[in-house]
Amino acid sequence: MNKNGVLLASGGLDSTTLAYWLLNNDIDFIPLFINYGQHCAETEFESLIKVLPTSKINKIEKIDVSSIYSQSNSRFIQEADLWNEKVEADDLYLPYRNILLLTIAASFAQTKGFSYVYSAFINSNHAKEIDCSNQFFESMGQILGDYGTVNIEMPFLTYSKYEVAKIGIELGAPIGKTFSCQASSTIPCGACPNCVDRLNALKLIEEEEISNNFSL
Repeated sequence: MNKNGVLLASGGLDSTTLAYWLLNNDIDFIPLFINYGQHCAETEFESLIKVLPTSKINKIEKIDVSSIYSQSNSRFIQEADLWNEKVEADDLYLPYRNILLLTIAASFAQTKGFSYVYSAFINSNHAKEIDCSNQFFESMGQILGDYGTVNIEMPFLTYSKYEVAKIGIELGAPIGKTFSCQASSTIPCGACPNCVDRLNALKLIEEEEISNNFSL
């Protein structure tokens, strides 16, 4: 059965791991990068070029819908001065972001004749968006499948960042070059929810490796 499709790709740890996971499972894909006005869009795209499997770099498709959130006050759109301004998780809230991304990807996939969209979303609700729960993702996938020809596949939906990072390392994905910061457009802040999850996951993996080496 042909399960080739479109991958929502951002240059982050999760989607990069998924890219390598798809190829490891003999699933071909078009990487789709969506600029929805995130202040880190340029850095994300530069990271994407660095971390994608070489065979996929020239296959990247870009869609720009940045005007949708141009008037948003979200710190994911309007970058804060981290030296002088405090950013809370709620400040990063962006209404309907995941609905937007999945709908665009599904529309693009159906237009290109693909039946699958692959997304590396994991179950997280740091910024309290209504569209970050397992229930939402399952419902959204059902709707897009029932009222179109596209299936939404999220292989990591029930995984933790730690579990995804381990998969990435096992598959040889360059997760050290990925970029996932929500608060800074250039250098990872180390304090936003995405950075904290990433750092905790990598720290746990490092501790496991040290423990395993000592036990040998």
